[in-house]
Formats: sequence, C-alpha cells, structure tokens
Amino acid sequence: MSETRTAAPQFHGSDLEKVAEYYGIRKEDIIGFAANVNPLGLSEHLKEELAKNLDCLSSYPDRDYCGLRQAIGSYTGADWHNIMVGNGSTELISLTIQFFRPKDAVVLGPSYSEYERELSLSGSEIRFYNLKESDDFRISTEDLKEFLTDDPQAAGAGGQGYRRLLVLCNPNNPTSSAVSAAQMEELLVFCRSQRIFVMSDETYAEFAPDTENITAIPLTEKFDNLIVLRGVSKFFAAPGLRLGYAVTGNEELKAEFTSKKNPWTVNSLAETAGKIMFADTDYINETRRLISTERERICAGLDGIANLKYYPPYANFILVHITDGEKNAQDLFEAAIRRGMMVRNCSSFHNLDGNYFRFCFMRTEDNDRLLDCIRSVFGEKDLSPR
Repeated sequence: MSETRTAAPQFHGSDLEKVAEYYGIRKEDIIGFAANVNPLGLSEHLKEELAKNLDCLSSYPDRDYCGLRQAIGSYTGADWHNIMVGNGSTELISLTIQFFRPKDAVVLGPSYSEYERELSLSGSEIRFYNLKESDDFRISTEDLKEFLTDDPQAAGAGGQGYRRLLVLCNPNNPTSSAVSAAQMEELLVFCRSQRIFVMSDETYAEFAPDTENITAIPLTEKFDNLIVLRGVSKFFAAPGLRLGYAVTGNEELKAEFTSKKNPWTVNSLAETAGKIMFADTDYINETRRLISTERERICAGLDGIANLKYYPPYANFILVHITDGEKNAQDLFEAAIRRGMMVRNCSSFHNLDGNYFRFCFMRTEDNDRLLDCIRSVFGEKDLSPR
C-alpha cells in the first residue's frame, strides 16, 4: 500500500477505481461501505433465470414496456398505467426537471448532488432547505411550509403552470432520515395550493423498516403534483442494469414522457431482469431481514464508541457525527481504507463538514470489522461511575 497522503481528494461512494489507484490497492480488495448497495449482491435466482433468457438480446424490447410496468405495478401496488421506466432513475430525474424547467427549485439538504446538477442545467434558481442537526435531520413540515411560502420566483411558471419544484429524497441520503406518508400528504396539500410540484426520490425506501409508512406511491392516485422515483441499483444490487421507474398520476407529465423520451432506453436484458427481480420474494424478504438485523446491531455497537453521535437510520446506511476529539472523518477514511474498507467522508455534501461520515450496512462479519476500525480511531466510551 502506498504512503498516506495528508490531503486526499474527495471520493464518492462509486469511486472504487479512483480510490484503488490513489492508495495503490486492488478495487476487488475493498469492501464498499460507501456505495449503499445491498450486501447480498445479485439474486442467485435472477442469475439463473437471466442465463436461460439471454436470447432476449436478439429482440427489441417492447416499446411500451407493458410487461415490465405490470411487474412493477404488482411489486409496488401502483396502477401500471401510471408507471414509466427509464435508463436508471437519473434519466427520469432529468426528464422531469426538463419538463417543468422551474424558475425556483427547493432541495432538501444535505442530499444527493445529481438534483443540483440537473436543476443547474435547466437554469433553475436553487434554494436549499437545510434539515437541522438539532432535530436529527428530521423534517418539520410547518417549518418547510413557511420556507416555501417565501417565493422569490413567483412571476415565473414551468410545465403546467407549476412555479416551483420541491425535491426530496426519502429516506434521505446521506442523513437516513425519513418523511412519513402522513407528513408527505400534508406537504402535498400545501404544495398543490401553492402550485408547487413535488419530486420524491425513493431510492432507499425499500430498505426502511416500515416502507408502507413512508412511501408516497399510494398518494400518486390522489395528487397530480407528485412523481415518485425508484430504481434497482441499491435494493436489488444491480446498478449496471440502469433500470429506473417513476410513478405519477399527472396525465400531462406522462404524455410528455411518452412523446419526448427516447425509445428503448431500457434494454432487453434489463426489461427481462426487471420482470424476474420484482417477483423474487425470497430475495426481497432476505434483504429486509438482514438490513433490519444489522441496522439494530450497528446502532447498539456505535452506542459504545466515544465522541460519536448517530442519527436514527431508516435506510440501509447511517450518518455519524464526530462530536469531540482530535480525529475527523478523513482520519477514519484513511484508517478504514488501510484495512480494505471504504466509508464516505461527508464533507462534500451541502451543509455538512469534515466531522460527518456515512457507511452502509454490509454482512455481519464485515460490519464487525468496520466497528472495530471505528473503535480503534475514536476509542470506547468511558462508562465508569462518576
């Protein structure tokens, strides 16, 4: 391993190649605690079934993806006519923003940087509504509504006359906090009265201990100012498939997607895989059991480590704040990478600094290795009587 640098660059969760090159180690030897991908990897059932169906590559996909959308509808409980598919949720984020081209966009922060990039490309004025550390980064609907009432771009209007776009990730990355379905409904009522369209990214919703209590998918039948986005990269451990889907009851937006979206952006292999994976109940249930168990176990482990505060996690990852001491997130990153583990230094996220780090839940033995590494950097809590 190469000598430690004092000013290492910022790495994102998917930057294994860059990390491997910088530190002189093989990427195959790095456990990706920063990528937030299901530690089970691809389903064995999916692998077996895909191997039997490789001839699908000799044919074009169904242009309307009816079978795939029906499979997603069965999985999510949504009307399949309200489902659109794309080349990862990133394509759907881009298409939604291009349609509305909002003059003013509000993004709940800290959050995923792709929202800001796409909004900047559309010429939107971006304002961040900062989740508060003192509230464990949980949303206050009353405070957010007050923030949204202050409308500096009221004169402009995007698609369908919506003046603004509200973008949130639920559960949120990197805070792992969540907005309940009841809170979302309250926000949607308010936003509809203010001509605000809501884009909710549910990339991590399936990892939540109570997905049905946070997902906004059922609300798409009641509110036409809502689109919900998901994909298969994280929960189904298939980022290379580039398969994403969106659910909305907004007829004009659906028509726009149909008319403007390039045909066949979801390839035949991804179409076939989707039909298999959304019905793979054994894999789905095993994933939820593993994440639930490890989430509880890791929180208990962090309770015994000095100078750390974690925030109650709803997703398959956890945000940790270094509250005191001489060590920071980069110190942990360096210590972990030397042991073949990559965590996320969160200083590149909006409104966070070098005292925050994030890691996802992996298999039990790997999680134990990381907890040992964190203890080696920050030490055990002093529990002796005072």
